[in-house]
Amino acid sequence: MVSTSTTHDPKLAQQLVLDELFDLSLYKALRSVTQPDVHHTLDELIKVETSHLAFWQKFFNLDELNLGRRIKLSFMMLVCRIFGSTAVHLVLEAIEVHGVRKYLALWREYQSKPLGEALRGILMDEFKHEDVLVTELTKRKINPERIRNIFLGLNDGLVEILGAVSGFFGAFGSARLVLIAALTTAVAGALSMAAGSFLALNSEKEVKTTEIARKVFLGEESDFIPMEESPLGSAVVVGIAYITGALVPVLPVLVGAKDALFSVFTAGLMVILVSTILSFLSGMDIKRRIVLNLVIITVAVSVSYAIGLAAKNFWGISI
Repeated sequence: MVSTSTTHDPKLAQQLVLDELFDLSLYKALRSVTQPDVHHTLDELIKVETSHLAFWQKFFNLDELNLGRRIKLSFMMLVCRIFGSTAVHLVLEAIEVHGVRKYLALWREYQSKPLGEALRGILMDEFKHEDVLVTELTKRKINPERIRNIFLGLNDGLVEILGAVSGFFGAFGSARLVLIAALTTAVAGALSMAAGSFLALNSEKEVKTTEIARKVFLGEESDFIPMEESPLGSAVVVGIAYITGALVPVLPVLVGAKDALFSVFTAGLMVILVSTILSFLSGMDIKRRIVLNLVIITVAVSVSYAIGLAAKNFWGISI
């Protein structure tokens, strides 16, 4: 066990303390917006996080959140108050995913150093206690994969139709034609995505059903779990998510925009929001995901607009 904060990077110690303090503050705050059946789980999480925080404070003496984490905490509590138990369960699961990934990464780096044993102990808590508690609480309440698919559909529709809007403006220049072309493309894309989701899940369901029947016939135990998700329901969700994302770059044109600038601006804001939510739910680095998606839409807009201009100038398209 490490006894001094000077053995390791002070910034790392500060991050660890503030992260544990944030989790502890969140669990305490969530007790005021949850039903009594969740309180036992939160109380157990509070107990574990209190011990983690006490350990890390030996390295770096901090007892209050910084401004960024206070804002993050207030935002999460607002979302949980508005959307209720579903938001609470998603937040709890996402926090645990982040915690496990963070400590695994740190343990790989410090496992052969004095800090490694401390990280091993905390990871055991994460895997054997916290993660189990949150999994038991959320597994019957929400479908995290469905939530992620919704935001992935939003992201796909937004990026693809933003590229289309940019290309159409480069080729046509007429807002009316851009609107018609973009809406047509958005509907076609939504139907394609929905059909793809339906076929993929339907095929998976058939394969699992056949495998389960085979094992039953042979008298073997089956480790396959029947699919609860409906292929048709999934297709509807994916299609609606896609068309919703697609409408973001189309709306500025619908209300009178004469070029792609406003579509790019609104899409950029939405990309930041969707990237933040997806990163949080998946345990990814939020800044990295935002930058990556902004780069993607920048490339998509630039290439699409260039193709549109080329079509207009070299292939004789004119309106």
